[in-house]
Amino acid sequence: MCDDELIPPSADMTEDQWLRADPALAEGPVGERVREMRAPRRRTVLGGVVAGAAALTVLPGGAQAPAAAAARTGKFPLPAGPGRSGEYAVLLTGDAGTGEEAQHAVAAAAREVCRAEGVGLAVGLGDNIYENGPESADDSEFRTKFEDPNSGVDIPWLMVLGNHDCSGLIPGSGGDPSRGDREVAYAKASPRWYMPGRYYNVALPAAREGDPLVEFFAIDTNPVASYVAQLDPHYRWNGPYMREQRRWLDGALKASRARWKIVLGHHPYLNNGKHGSAGSYDGFEIGHYTSGIHLKELYEEVVCGRADLILSGHDHTLQILEPTTRTGGTRQIVCGAAAKSGDGKAHFGHPASWQNFSDHGFMVLRVSERAMTVDAYTVDVATRQARLAHSLRTKFSRG
Repeated sequence: MCDDELIPPSADMTEDQWLRADPALAEGPVGERVREMRAPRRRTVLGGVVAGAAALTVLPGGAQAPAAAAARTGKFPLPAGPGRSGEYAVLLTGDAGTGEEAQHAVAAAAREVCRAEGVGLAVGLGDNIYENGPESADDSEFRTKFEDPNSGVDIPWLMVLGNHDCSGLIPGSGGDPSRGDREVAYAKASPRWYMPGRYYNVALPAAREGDPLVEFFAIDTNPVASYVAQLDPHYRWNGPYMREQRRWLDGALKASRARWKIVLGHHPYLNNGKHGSAGSYDGFEIGHYTSGIHLKELYEEVVCGRADLILSGHDHTLQILEPTTRTGGTRQIVCGAAAKSGDGKAHFGHPASWQNFSDHGFMVLRVSERAMTVDAYTVDVATRQARLAHSLRTKFSRG
């Protein structure tokens, strides 16, 4: 089933209102999923991963996770310093969790590039477990849709929550953010999966003592970019969860002494793919949720001009957009083609260094004291081969 076609008939409906407004939708595959969700069933419990991995302490949503914190028995440790070349190499993937052949092909191609490039860290930009996220913290789909495909990429993965990880009755709706807590809890079991909270920051040290070289800020965009209205007051657009997350992000960015600052969020600020940009997602420009208007505000008022990059998925495309006056010099990158691909065409005209709307792929981010480089790879699924399609280098310019 293609989640991209599940666009509500009007903005900010509840899931029940959406289904009543479109009876044909309720009778098809979505209706089948609704019936499954209303009669929950527990999938197979994970075996070796749960039994063999040591626990990672789950931190509060806004707690900082220094690099040394992950170096526990059974966990793949966060990098302790740049590689021999003086840089960190980071794998970027998004919208990967299908468990299907395309995901396995992209992961196999990425594994070879990671070995060649000395990649020591990975990022998963949401939609980690299609179609509705895990049923529990020990759901077998963590194995089939994350552990098995990424076998051999034995490094920590900084994970963020996507709309499919937080769905209610309708696949991809983002209508039940609380389901994301199961992915936070899974970090206790997996040697790869790094998610100490629903939002968190991770700073990686420079080669010499002093300020961090790079800091990542992982945010949860779902409560302000869901296809449906949030019913739980805690997760409403102006509820306590989003107020606290905004305070945390603002404070964490202000306090950061890192040379490079990178924000990770599933939903993009700017996007030339079919989903469009925050504030007008999927053609909607009204309402508190479907349009993403309050995520647009968060990006513009807290992130733009303060972070070097926004890394997002959601659109199943590969895009390296240009920083502009609108973004305050912050560059938007969309990397959501690790298991699904786009429709082959640009829908909007934001300035881009490079973009691809038809191929599967991933990216590798390399960060040093002097520069940051993004390498974009497309993948031929049939041969499981990656091709370097574009490389962009940005020199450090701040005083």
